[in-house]
Amino acid sequence: MSANRVLVSAIRGELAAHADPARAPQMQAYLKTDMPCRGVTVPLQREIVARAAADFPIESFADWRDTVLELRRGAEYREELGCAGFLARQSRYRAFQTLAALPLYEELIVRGAWWDLVDDIATHRLGPLVLAYPEPMRKTMLAWSRDRSLWKRRSSIICQMTLKKKTDLELLYACIEPNLSDGDFFIRKAIGWALRGLAHTDPDEVVRYVRTTESHLSPLSKREALKNIPGN
Repeated sequence: MSANRVLVSAIRGELAAHADPARAPQMQAYLKTDMPCRGVTVPLQREIVARAAADFPIESFADWRDTVLELRRGAEYREELGCAGFLARQSRYRAFQTLAALPLYEELIVRGAWWDLVDDIATHRLGPLVLAYPEPMRKTMLAWSRDRSLWKRRSSIICQMTLKKKTDLELLYACIEPNLSDGDFFIRKAIGWALRGLAHTDPDEVVRYVRTTESHLSPLSKREALKNIPGN
C-alpha cells in the first residue's frame, strides 16, 4: 500500500487530543457499537480531517485510496471509521472521484454496516458517480438493490438523495421495487427517505408513486415519503 501514514497519524493524534471521556460512553451507546469511542463529535471529526488533508497533500489516486483504507482497516476507535469516510469525500480529491473509486466505496459501505457510515458515502459519493457515469452506475446500483447486504441495498435506494431534479426516476423506482416487501427498518426508512428527498422538487410525482404502490409500501415508508407534502 502507498498510504500517507503521516496524514493517518495526524488524524489519529488529533482524535486522541480531543477525546472526551465523558461523552464517549454515550456515543458508543447511541451508535450501538462494540468499538470504543473517543467522544469526538462529528463536526470536529470533519475539521480534523480537513486540517490533516491540507497539511499532508496526496497527489495520486492510489495514495488517496490506500490512505483511506489504512485509516479504515487499522481503526481502533469508532471515530476513525467516520474520518475515513470524511477523508474519502474531501473536495480536494475531486479528481479521484471516478468509477475506479467504486470498490473503495463498496468496502466502506459493507464494512461500515451502520447508517452513519453508510449514508454519507451513499449520498455524497455514489450520487455524483451516478450523474457522471450513468450507464455503468445504473447497472451497479440495480445489482446492489438485490444484494444480500442490506447496506448495499440501502445505498442503491438513497444514492440519488442529493440529485434533486436530476434524479433518474426509473433507476430510483427500480432500486426500491425489489425491497418493497423487506421488513427491515433501515430499508423501509431508506425508501421513505429517498421519496421524501424527491418530494422537495417533485411532490406531485411522489404522491402519484405512493398512491400507485400503496398496497406494497410499508406505513413507515409512506409516512416518511409524504412527511413534508401538505395535505398528505
